Amino acid sequence: MEVVIVPDATAGGELIAEAIAALLRRKPDALLGVATGSTPLPIYRALASKVASGSVDASRARICQLDEYVGLPAGHPESYRSVVLREVIEPLGLSEASFMGPDGAAEDVQAACDAYDRALAEAGGVDLQLLGIGTDGHIGFNEPCSSLASRTRIKTLTEQTRVDNARFFDDDIEQVPHHVITQGIGTILDSRHPILLATGEGKAEAVAQTVEGPVASIVPASALQLHPHATVVVDEAAASKLKLADYFRATYAAKPGWQGL
Repeated sequence: MEVVIVPDATAGGELIAEAIAALLRRKPDALLGVATGSTPLPIYRALASKVASGSVDASRARICQLDEYVGLPAGHPESYRSVVLREVIEPLGLSEASFMGPDGAAEDVQAACDAYDRALAEAGGVDLQLLGIGTDGHIGFNEPCSSLASRTRIKTLTEQTRVDNARFFDDDIEQVPHHVITQGIGTILDSRHPILLATGEGKAEAVAQTVEGPVASIVPASALQLHPHATVVVDEAAASKLKLADYFRATYAAKPGWQGL
């Protein structure tokens, strides 16, 4: 696992956007896994700026969802499909045909989960998977004590996660669904390059447990320690509880430029 400490969220977004741009230059039809929420927005803004300036061509990129609420209508503004279309697909100038995600409104939700896992494999696998992290250490919606070998499935949200997400539903927790479809931890670990971005002091403890703690289902993100090419990008506030912060800064400063992120 590589840990990169950046000054702020904007710098983190620019760094990761450049990693995506470099991937698209090597593989124009790369399958990019995207996350929702406020944390990855600087990534999407920076990437859209690169596309607009002509420094990268994203026209053949493919986009896939990390997770989706169960039970929200397809056109609901806070369904993750709507969010991805609004924050990623449209700014990059892509069509909806480039996008794939699980069907949270399916009558048979488990069948939809299985179908999505198969679809990712049939698409050649996810080349780069963006991740955020919850205050309890969850990635995707793999809540604490999720199986580290789990595949795409339905999960029940913890009360804390529903509280955290209420801000997207007019601060009304009653509007936040109780269930989601999420890529499992095993599914996430199948991606060729998972990149986790964390910003703010509120994520500091989860980041420390993820990076420096033991691999344990109580901190689902700690499973990234098992991946041969996982990257964790954190701002100074999110890095504030890392015991090895100075080491991480030194190793990144000494990293050869040709290695990329």
